[in-house]
Amino acid sequence: MLIAIDIGNTNVVIGIYQNNTLIANWRLSSQIARTRDECWILLNSLFNSNSIEINQIQGGIISSVVPNLTPKFVQVLEDYFQLQPVIVSSELKIDLKILYDNPQAVGADRICNAVAGFHIFGGPLVILDFGTATTFDIVSENNEYLGGIIAPGIELSASLLHQRAARLPRVELKFPASVIGTTTESSIQSGLMFGTVELINGLIVRIEQELGTKVKTVATGGLAKLVTPYTNKIKRIEPFLTLDGLRLIYEQLKNT
Repeated sequence: MLIAIDIGNTNVVIGIYQNNTLIANWRLSSQIARTRDECWILLNSLFNSNSIEINQIQGGIISSVVPNLTPKFVQVLEDYFQLQPVIVSSELKIDLKILYDNPQAVGADRICNAVAGFHIFGGPLVILDFGTATTFDIVSENNEYLGGIIAPGIELSASLLHQRAARLPRVELKFPASVIGTTTESSIQSGLMFGTVELINGLIVRIEQELGTKVKTVATGGLAKLVTPYTNKIKRIEPFLTLDGLRLIYEQLKNT
């Protein structure tokens, strides 16, 4: 079995793979103040609730965009699992060729998404990840990471509107009945939700124009299922794309 840990700004997503099958997964909040022991207690309780034995885990891999949390999970895997986990970065010798001006600036989660996306769909491919930020990652037909786009995520935008504008309420993230809002709440929802749809549709058109070809598309992340039905550009949803990328990277390294 393999434990794959994706540490994001909002959530830590943990997956357990038996061979190529994801047999368990959990989503925790990314509380930076957590100690190593608290991380262990959480993991141990999750394992116990799913009848998974610690000694069944033979490998570990971590993707992280939160530097303060990374060493805590590394220590847990080292101290309690007796594992030295792989830490995903642009320096790993994997099949994906990163063409970013500074490859080290590419987030580990985006590398994982690119690896899994190309493995499933081939290229040219646009991967959308609905997280704290809404990211677009573009992979060529030759398995090259060409670059991407980073925009504020829907939840982040909603939170900032509420925090910075005294009279704007916090709203439920859902599509209103019409684009033209007739209440403050529905007006905000329209801007957030339909605005994100038009952002996606418009940017994919621009990406295709820049590449000179049509692209395949796939979405992942917490809000993918909510947004995707309203777009005309996203064709597939893969909720565990990042975890699958972690597994594939681990396998590539193991086989080299």
